Amino acid sequence: MILVRSLLYFLAMVGTILVFGLAMCTVGRLFPLPTRDRWGGAWGHTNLWLMKRILSLDYRVEGIENLPRDAAIVMSKHQSTWETIALKAILKPEQSWVLKRELMWIPVFGWALASVPTIPIDRKAGRKAAKQIVERGTELLRQGRLVIIFPEGTRTKPGERHRYGIGGGLLAEKSGYPVVPIAHNAGVFWPRRSLLKYPGTIQVVVGEAIENRGKKASEITREVEAWIESKMEELPRSRAPSGKS
Repeated sequence: MILVRSLLYFLAMVGTILVFGLAMCTVGRLFPLPTRDRWGGAWGHTNLWLMKRILSLDYRVEGIENLPRDAAIVMSKHQSTWETIALKAILKPEQSWVLKRELMWIPVFGWALASVPTIPIDRKAGRKAAKQIVERGTELLRQGRLVIIFPEGTRTKPGERHRYGIGGGLLAEKSGYPVVPIAHNAGVFWPRRSLLKYPGTIQVVVGEAIENRGKKASEITREVEAWIESKMEELPRSRAPSGKS
């Protein structure tokens, strides 16, 4: 049944990409940016609803009072595709993502991404990519948007970690905007590179904003990493036998 439900959800998700994606990159262009932002959020909410109904996969947010209402840099753990969908719904609609530029080349999905401000980077570009994050990110923050970054740059298995990139820390240092860290255990229920999605409740923890006044990028990055990874140690790394958590 897990395989059947996973296939059904996959087809449903593709359908939402076609519907929302085509709308955003065609008629959406006729509407102001806030409308397209809200459509992106609606896409996230729709998929969370489908996950609950088809997969019996839900989520719970701890620290909801820490969700940023104003411009901020959001740095999140990256374990699966789930958070790339869910954060569209959990966070406020005005979002700009730092993402690998190859995603912009995907038909419909990439076109929808291009209909709202993003920061597509070449992950092999090193300092050039970091400079792009700082320059474009500061511009978007000044517009009142969230800039969302996965500091590890790639998905990690539960219990694993990668080196945290300094791009988000540089943006925080140079722009002066606070960083909101997010930890979650989505990879337990939505494994990377797997079609299967398992029932249960994903736990999301939102930390208090990390102020960066007087701090260097490396210090900010270490502080974010320490908070996220310490929270990851507290979250379940395996599913309960019944599929509940």
